[in-house]
Amino acid sequence: MRHRRYRKRPANRFRCNRVADGRLGRDSHGGIHVPASNTKFQLGGLSAALVLVSAGHALAGGFAAAEISVKGMGRANAGEAADVGASQLWWNPAAIARSPREISLGVQQRNMSSHLDDTGSTITRPIAPGGYTTPVGGQAHVSDGSADFTALNGAIAMPLGDRFAVGLSVEQPFRLKGDYGATGWGRYDTVRNRIDITDVQATVAMRATDWLDLGVGIDGQYMKAALDTASPNLDPTQPDGLQSLHGDGWDYGWTVGAQAHLEQLTLGASYRSAVDHKISGALSLSGLTGPLAGANFSAPATTAFSTPWTATLAARWAATPALTLDAQIVRSGWSKYDAIQVGFAGQTAVIPQNYKDTTSVAVGADYVVAAGWTVRGGVQFDPTPTPDNLREPGVADSDRRVYAVGASHELAAGAVVHAAFAYTDFQGARIFDDTSFYAGTAAQTNANLRGDFSGHALTGALGVDWRF
Repeated sequence: MRHRRYRKRPANRFRCNRVADGRLGRDSHGGIHVPASNTKFQLGGLSAALVLVSAGHALAGGFAAAEISVKGMGRANAGEAADVGASQLWWNPAAIARSPREISLGVQQRNMSSHLDDTGSTITRPIAPGGYTTPVGGQAHVSDGSADFTALNGAIAMPLGDRFAVGLSVEQPFRLKGDYGATGWGRYDTVRNRIDITDVQATVAMRATDWLDLGVGIDGQYMKAALDTASPNLDPTQPDGLQSLHGDGWDYGWTVGAQAHLEQLTLGASYRSAVDHKISGALSLSGLTGPLAGANFSAPATTAFSTPWTATLAARWAATPALTLDAQIVRSGWSKYDAIQVGFAGQTAVIPQNYKDTTSVAVGADYVVAAGWTVRGGVQFDPTPTPDNLREPGVADSDRRVYAVGASHELAAGAVVHAAFAYTDFQGARIFDDTSFYAGTAAQTNANLRGDFSGHALTGALGVDWRF
């Protein structure tokens, strides 16, 4: 789960309007004085951003649940936009233009193993001249903070005459759940997080010519998210406060696609729009003591941001009657995710992002080993869109490589059963997360998190396509 707070660098990463007239400073006795209304806005606007900014990053490489089609998962998603059938609707709405009546159902189980190690994280509190810096403390090694999950998907395709077809798909393309512990070294980034996104796509496709198919789809995405993160008290002997936020909402996008069927070669292309998300939720801050006690509160908040567009090119070549070679390139426009707008108490905060566009590549093959039996395999490289100097413990995202195998068996009565298995290797990466709590006030507290990340995932899947 990715999120930003008030950072010390790059400069001017955060802008907001002030609420209270008074400046924060020290009282007449030299103690820290924090006007409650000002602090409530700063902490509240911060909390409102946390889960909902994180929701945006969950769509990025590392923890996206890209295993949509069980058949496609078996070849690491190579050639998906050029394949036909109801199970390909997420990848290309043109995929059902020449499909018979078909229902596709699938289930994926992902088991995630991850390791986060502290390599010198510190926190600086304003309780001494020049600040008082100590290690963040807590659990220095956090193992398997990212939870396993089960994802379901289904789709149906219905021909309308000889040239048209309609379809409906329900997918869970993005899932995230983690529990890193209230005493983990990365608690000032994430204690717990969770995101569930369900995509419902209605599709119309047509056979424009004998060789060209076209399709268009309208997507509704329901997002539900939650995040807890620690907020430090000024007194290091006191336990941390806790920021909690949960939110949900529906947002909409669209997708278009085409397929060209050229004898032994099938080409596919699709474009999925960016989605402008606006999520409403409730946030709270509790457990602050001393000069910060007046900042404890509970209130509503909204956050708006855009997730990226994706453009996909794919090819499937029947090299022999038994062997089909598959390839796919996906370009993700993460530069669209340039800022997060946080609304709270009639104010707006702008949190810039530095995401970069990415290109993932997959190659694979299908081979008919006997009548009714097909085996397949593939590899994929999927880079992360996050900058190296802004990688946080909540989503220690990194470049990943996927190695997959699968098989299909055709049963009687038009049913085909699919099975797949994938191993995902996350490249080792450094954690680099500088956060300023209560920024711009006399209470400003800086947490500088430094660590190492490594991990892998094992995913198994079963599915069935039934033509009737």
